[in-house]
Amino acid sequence: MLSLIAAVGKNLELGRNNDLIWRFREDMRFFKETTMGSAVIMGRKTFESLPKALPGRRNIVITRREGYAAEGAEVVESLEAALERAGGNAFVIGGASIYTALLPFCDRLYLTEIDDTCSDADVYFPRFDKKLYSREVLNKFDIDGVHFEHVLYTK
Repeated sequence: MLSLIAAVGKNLELGRNNDLIWRFREDMRFFKETTMGSAVIMGRKTFESLPKALPGRRNIVITRREGYAAEGAEVVESLEAALERAGGNAFVIGGASIYTALLPFCDRLYLTEIDDTCSDADVYFPRFDKKLYSREVLNKFDIDGVHFEHVLYTK
């Protein structure tokens, strides 16, 4: 099963300057618990934004850069190769172009929906038809005046 996981603002903001906009301990824990033991598929820039390969997960990095090496990760040149390499249970973890390309193939979307905006975001999550999914709120939080929910969208 292919799933996707992301944290988005009210306007589907994802990031700025190749980094996350919001960092909540509860959300980082949710990401880790949800993806642990699975393959995680990401683009090169997303991989480079991490301090290291994500432990306990099979890290698959998609890039067209010839000869690119990513310590602790498997490097592939196409979306198809990433999906083939991932096998069964996999999570798409970014960036925006990878989300856009693989969203139609995802059965589940784990979104942290943050009730906030970021005016200088430079990366956005793709718009999608929410009518194609059932929506289930998994958790609700209010941290430092910012409300966010972990939501599961299932086809």
